[in-house]
Amino acid sequence: MRRRTMLASALAAAAALTLTACGPDDGKPAADVSGSTSRPIITLDSPLEKPDLQLTDSDGKKYDLLEKTKGHPTLIYFGYTNCPDVCPLTMANIAVAVKQLPKAEQDDLRVLFVTSDPERDTPAALKKWLAGIDTDFTGLTGSFDAIQQGARSVNIGIEKPVKKKNGDVVSTHGAQVLLSSAKDDRIHWMGMQEATADNYTKALPKIIKGQNP
Repeated sequence: MRRRTMLASALAAAAALTLTACGPDDGKPAADVSGSTSRPIITLDSPLEKPDLQLTDSDGKKYDLLEKTKGHPTLIYFGYTNCPDVCPLTMANIAVAVKQLPKAEQDDLRVLFVTSDPERDTPAALKKWLAGIDTDFTGLTGSFDAIQQGARSVNIGIEKPVKKKNGDVVSTHGAQVLLSSAKDDRIHWMGMQEATADNYTKALPKIIKGQNP
């Protein structure tokens, strides 16, 4: 058991250093990801505190992440709306899984999409993008420095978007989904990039109850 727990911890540490480089959809692979694991959702050896972020939601209102998610099972993903593949697929997989939950559990759950590209991801842009995925999901934006610091506090790497000479913008960000328990408001699990809608469908009912998936 101890060996299994240590392995999960090591996998989580490796995953936290994994970055996805997202660029324009030009027919070439947009994501360059290393350090993958065959476990789509892992249990962390040491739970993480949720990031203490004061942001603006997709309705243009102030959003205190810790206050708004206190006592609620919460999923947090750092990405951006112009991502051609990884971000929309990840959020769509979560949306499919959420729809399988009883209504009361859907209402209790908080799903947050925190932009890694706040210069382009205004509240209006976030709201429009999320409308095509799930209108109950919350988009969040703010200063890049604050978001980067918050992401780093939960071992998610984010780099400032870079504009190339041809005008393309490349944004590099961690591709993991953070999942917290309502029991202690701490992050106990991490969804890897490989996690499918089916993986989340099976895991969320347990996570909502504070159980390991």
